[in-house]
Amino acid sequence: MGITERMMESVTKVIRLGTKFEILATNAKEQQQRIETLTERVIKLEVALDLSLNAQSTK
Repeated sequence: MGITERMMESVTKVIRLGTKFEILATNAKEQQQRIETLTERVIKLEVALDLSLNAQSTK
């Protein structure tokens, strides 16, 4: 195996790793968005629960 072949293999591996990194970054971004959406929903549920509990306690 010559030096040129080794260099081409190395360049190919770097390109593949770059592509995998981009995919992972996209997945991480999507997961972060899902987490933020769920956090918003939990906050809304907490507020609704607090309002219900406060309304019941004032009766």
